[in-house]
Amino acid sequence: MVDSFRSCFKRYLTRKIGFEAVMRIRCTRGLQVHTFHGNFFVRSTDLLSLPNVNPDAGYGMQISYEESLTDAKTICFQAALLYTNSEGERRIRVHTVCLPVTASLPEVMHSADTEAIIGLLSKMAVDRSVASNLSDARDAFINATIDVYNAFKIAQNLPSGQSGQLIAPRSLALLPLYILGLLKHPAFRVGTSTRLDDRVYAMDCMKTLPLDQLMKYVYPELYKIDALIYHARNSNISSNQDDDEDEDEPLPELPRLQLSAEHLDSRSIFLMDCGTLIMIYVGLNVPPDVLEAVLGISSTAELGDYVYGLPNVVSNENDVLKRFILRLNYDKPYSALVQIIRDTSTAKGQFIERLTDDRSESSLSYYEFLQHIRAQVK
Repeated sequence: MVDSFRSCFKRYLTRKIGFEAVMRIRCTRGLQVHTFHGNFFVRSTDLLSLPNVNPDAGYGMQISYEESLTDAKTICFQAALLYTNSEGERRIRVHTVCLPVTASLPEVMHSADTEAIIGLLSKMAVDRSVASNLSDARDAFINATIDVYNAFKIAQNLPSGQSGQLIAPRSLALLPLYILGLLKHPAFRVGTSTRLDDRVYAMDCMKTLPLDQLMKYVYPELYKIDALIYHARNSNISSNQDDDEDEDEPLPELPRLQLSAEHLDSRSIFLMDCGTLIMIYVGLNVPPDVLEAVLGISSTAELGDYVYGLPNVVSNENDVLKRFILRLNYDKPYSALVQIIRDTSTAKGQFIERLTDDRSESSLSYYEFLQHIRAQVK
């Protein structure tokens, strides 16, 4: 935990930052910014006041139609940021994006960005939870999913009524999965005991994390590290902790697993990247030689219930796992805290509850959720 704090504090002190910033959002005539989402003060309908601005924050906005865009071929959005840098210089940065206009609803849906949709819905849900209640926010997730499928049926001129399967464009194929991840996330879940502090922290992350990190926070990445161990034992990597010669040695690409217990087995070690936290799950029957090489222990019984940080072990296996974790953390604003969880520990529930695809006492499995959505689509 000390290493994690040191890394976060270093990032906080050394990252680029702007002070006394104001940001104005402009868009093509006929469109208007309806609502902003994130941490800021609203000074006018299109102007935000930001006490500080940095690369580790995310913002969202909703756009409303004011006039018809029938005659327009493209629309433009522009964000202009006026800020003071760390040297005291007043600077301005401008980003502009132009997008084509179409009258074809199928074209719009085939071009949809699922991750951007999830990023905006998560921020809207936090605001709705605060302004109204958690139940309304959860209903909004489900209604948004149903609306997408209903709109696509209309766009494709499909007959109304229930069909054997949900039909959606490839661009939106993962929307229900990510929505289920939001419904089961500590920020919005119900039926599972959640400390208020944990829920508030999760909601704050939903509002502020950059989009790529938000997606891991909503739907974690699960890996089986057997291939890393095999790679370490069959390569010429040095086990000297102070030797940097092997840092450029390529690591094997691990397949990303579905978040389901059916992919777990008791003889393997699994790694789950939740964005802000990396959990290493140690199966009950992992061979002693693997435990010794990776964690420096001979039995899982030597692990406590709450163990943080990967131990320093002079072995190829430990080195390769550390390099893999470094690769996962490379693009993150802050290095994720590493937690080691044994199969029989009380912390196991923390790992199991992030297996989004599985059914729990208070929530549906992914398959059941799809059936629920299908039943609601007209």
